[in-house]
Amino acid sequence: MISKWNYLPLTSEQERIGATLEESYPQCPTICKLLAQRGVTSVAETETFFKPLLSDLHDPFLMKDMQKAVDRLNGAIGAKEKIMIYGDYDVDGTTAVALVYKFLMNYYSGLDYYIPDRYEEGYGISTKSINYAAENGISLIITLDCGIKAVERIAYARSKGIDVIICDHHVPDNQLPDAVAILNPKLEDEPYPYKHLSGCGVGYKFMQGFAISNGLDVANDLEPLLDLVAVSIVSDIVPITGENRILTYHGLRRLNGNASVGLRAIIRVCQLQSKKSITISDIIFKIGPRINASGRMQSGKEAVDLLVTRDYNEAYRKSREIDQYNEDRKELDKRITEEANEILQAHVDIENRRSIVVYNKDWHKGIIGIVASRFTELYYRPAVVLTLSDGLATGSARSVQNFDIYKAVESCRDLLENFGGHTYAVGLSLKEEHIKEFTQRFEEYVSQNIEPAQTVPQIDIDTDLNFSEITGEFVSILRHFNPFGPGNNKPTFCTCNVRDYGTSRLVGRLQEHLKLELVDNSSEQILNGIAFNKKEYYDYIKSGKPFDICYTIEDNQRGDDIQLLIRDIRCHEE
Repeated sequence: MISKWNYLPLTSEQERIGATLEESYPQCPTICKLLAQRGVTSVAETETFFKPLLSDLHDPFLMKDMQKAVDRLNGAIGAKEKIMIYGDYDVDGTTAVALVYKFLMNYYSGLDYYIPDRYEEGYGISTKSINYAAENGISLIITLDCGIKAVERIAYARSKGIDVIICDHHVPDNQLPDAVAILNPKLEDEPYPYKHLSGCGVGYKFMQGFAISNGLDVANDLEPLLDLVAVSIVSDIVPITGENRILTYHGLRRLNGNASVGLRAIIRVCQLQSKKSITISDIIFKIGPRINASGRMQSGKEAVDLLVTRDYNEAYRKSREIDQYNEDRKELDKRITEEANEILQAHVDIENRRSIVVYNKDWHKGIIGIVASRFTELYYRPAVVLTLSDGLATGSARSVQNFDIYKAVESCRDLLENFGGHTYAVGLSLKEEHIKEFTQRFEEYVSQNIEPAQTVPQIDIDTDLNFSEITGEFVSILRHFNPFGPGNNKPTFCTCNVRDYGTSRLVGRLQEHLKLELVDNSSEQILNGIAFNKKEYYDYIKSGKPFDICYTIEDNQRGDDIQLLIRDIRCHEE
């Protein structure tokens, strides 16, 4: 599918800010423009953007129910109550449980943790877990990355004499559970200034509040757990802005410098230990999927067991086990994606539809979210993939850029047994007999609310750039824009009228990639580039004709070499 190149224009206010910043940084006009695009408004803000400080995190007690939550936890510890830490089976939930458990274990031993079985219990707080708590004398449950819609389950827990503190970041319904305290920045009347924390991030704020209330050493006891927060933020695809940017920045430093035992073992299994630095991409494509694989293929509790252990040999053994789960997951992912695609090709007129809904009762429940993501990438349509679980059609919905799939699913809520999630990812369940009507109504909503531009892949381009501007100083400053992610994407540049230096070639096992050496008219500098799966441009490039490229600037991990990661190529038009 051909991508649309979308140049991001500066507003008049951003132009004014960029010009003001340029007075202090006259040698870097492009950098000033990039800063203005990212909401930086002054030289002082530039300094904090380039070097985020933990001291700039918000006071956790700005969260409405924080004092209630801290008081109840302090009371439980003082009374020697048994406490269960409960979380979802994905990366965000398991890292959150590991963080809270590891931190509290420094001060209190009456703790247990519980991750529901994806296949027996499903998402959220389960009846089975509440019965387990009651049978084992647990009187306080702390939920992480779930609970905000569990009205009936939390009422059931209260009937058993069990209090619940909810730490969640999902969109709430109109009716809230009757919990002792609810920590969720997305509550309608929540005064907390930052709304986009991950589930693990909310858990971190809770522990921060607990530490402050007890005069504990946050720097020595809590900050070493920021590697878990960084992994959760990146894996859950929440915006890397505001507090998330601060937490990710310091979490990445911890991951690269003194990672916790469990993550250090995963890093070794991923063969990342020799890299110059572990990056956001490494979390997305290597670390996160392995943690997720436990909950998808076996039990999310195994991931928590790994993340909380202090024995490196045990951690490495568990890491190798979840690495095998990940390999098994890849095989299932490939097979189910192929099967789902065959169904689409045979029964769905993709060209004339704005959404995808596909169902097969035999698909593996743990893989369907990945398959839905594959479809959004392949067809650039909001996608829902369903399978049968416990008598219900259960599935995952994934979205395309800037389309709120939560609202699309919510528009069909009268057909659903349960649903929850975010703007770009939703879980849902419904009766089999409602699938046909859901498919029709979901398509109607998407057709009426999606913009035509959202159904074709777009590459957002920050600015034009000449090769003469890509200096060592420019690249060095650009590195300070890290960490990259939603809300602070890696800058994408466009350079027009470039040519092959004469040494570009095809590479890869199937000769499917382009290894480029390029020049433009602005200087004699030769820049290296890699264009994955772009072999169709090879003959044109070797003809010596000019072409345009859009790209990001990468460190290639072999020192100070600069490499352009070519995202797209176009023939140059005079």
